[in-house]
Amino acid sequence: MKITGDQQLIKKMNKTIVLDTIRQHQPLSRADISAVIGLNKATVSSLVSELIDSRLVAEIGPGESSGGRKPTLLLFNRSAGYAIGIDIRVNDLLAVLVDLEGNVLQEKTAALTDSSPDSVLEQIRKTIRQLAKKLPDSAYGIVGIGIGVPGLVDEKSRVVSAPNLGWNQVDLLGPLAAEFGANIHIDNEANAGAIGEKLYGAGRDALNLIYLSIGIGIGSGIIVGGELYRGTSNFSGEVGHMTVAEDGPLCRCGNRGCWETLASEKALLDRASKLWGRAVPDLEQIVRLARDGDPEALRLLNETGAQLGVGLANLVNILNPELIVIGNRLSLAGDLLQEAMLETLENRSLSYHRKKSHVAFANLGTRSTALGAASMPITAFLADTHSEPAEA
Repeated sequence: MKITGDQQLIKKMNKTIVLDTIRQHQPLSRADISAVIGLNKATVSSLVSELIDSRLVAEIGPGESSGGRKPTLLLFNRSAGYAIGIDIRVNDLLAVLVDLEGNVLQEKTAALTDSSPDSVLEQIRKTIRQLAKKLPDSAYGIVGIGIGVPGLVDEKSRVVSAPNLGWNQVDLLGPLAAEFGANIHIDNEANAGAIGEKLYGAGRDALNLIYLSIGIGIGSGIIVGGELYRGTSNFSGEVGHMTVAEDGPLCRCGNRGCWETLASEKALLDRASKLWGRAVPDLEQIVRLARDGDPEALRLLNETGAQLGVGLANLVNILNPELIVIGNRLSLAGDLLQEAMLETLENRSLSYHRKKSHVAFANLGTRSTALGAASMPITAFLADTHSEPAEA
């Protein structure tokens, strides 16, 4: 009997549902799947057989009997393939090789001495090749690549603008797809960071969250109802240009008192250089000094924490989010910023909103964007349940 297009679509949707159910509730049996999703046992058994043939699901032996024959339990095969996630930053890029559940197998940081598009593109290619050499044997090999960029990315994955890199209208997708295949996803780094923390980090149990990527600037990614929000709100992108001090420092955007001029990593380093009369190479140096009890380093971090709290209070009062996650480089100093940040937040946010919102530093630290980027090609790959193993 000929299968119609509608029937094929329904079958594909059902197979995806079965695979997602196994991933979320493993280990479980065919009967368990049928009970969870409401499909009859014969249909579930047929779809599971196809998933086993495609090596995305494996049988692991018998489970507990409820009176009859012991059921065979199923597991998602997280090692069927791997993905690469890349976080392009101003001075370097971070790349991770992960399995299909986001577990990191390899990690590599590469310096960006030249931020021109061609130079960065060549470094991305080099890094992907290096990670691919360390790939374990698997059915599908590298299933795709995700990249987070510190700038505006359009719906076609073209980098419209990345001011801190000096980029305008840059095509990363075309050159990379020509060498590494079509399953390549490029997005704003804060969006990728929000996805990373939602899937693997501090936001796992939150339906609605704001992820703040705080490095040279301050960007934001928003999760609403468990999904990435791509609206046009000012709070879904360059939240760092929210004014928090009318007579504050001049910002690169031309305004004064933007949040990122007071609470970003760059703002902290600028204050440190002014205080010590010399250039301070990195945040890590200030953190080390503070942990050793240096009073000036502690004061610098305390001031930054207080300024961080001012902007957070604005977000809490306006948006009343369930969770705000602070990530990227500034999360490295989280415990040293927290007291002043929370004190300012407590003093400035409305009591009702304060009770509804929680603030946390990223569980994934500086990996949030890279892991979120890696999840994008994994999601696309697993949605294509007609994929064939590489050996086939």
